[in-house]
Amino acid sequence: MSIVIYIAVMAGVTYLIRMIPFTFFRKKIKSRFFRSFLYYIPYAVLSAMTLPAIFYSTGNIGTAVVGTVVAVILAFFNTPLIAVALAAAASAFIAGIFI
Repeated sequence: MSIVIYIAVMAGVTYLIRMIPFTFFRKKIKSRFFRSFLYYIPYAVLSAMTLPAIFYSTGNIGTAVVGTVVAVILAFFNTPLIAVALAAAASAFIAGIFI
């Protein structure tokens, strides 16, 4: 029975998160500052959720740093996403052998 309550609460929270902006912002937002602020929110939230997971994913901070550095360098040079992911994982694995 408690699982049903958990699912209902999660559904309610998910619905409220999506419904509240439509309720309060019926007209187009004209403020340039507020629009630019809202533009960057997805990037900030994604970064806040992803960065801690990156450094705790391998169990060793050294291997995580090596993988992250490789991924950032390859992404800087516009390498395809699959190549960045594979190279970062491979470099973290190889670093794990030596560290």
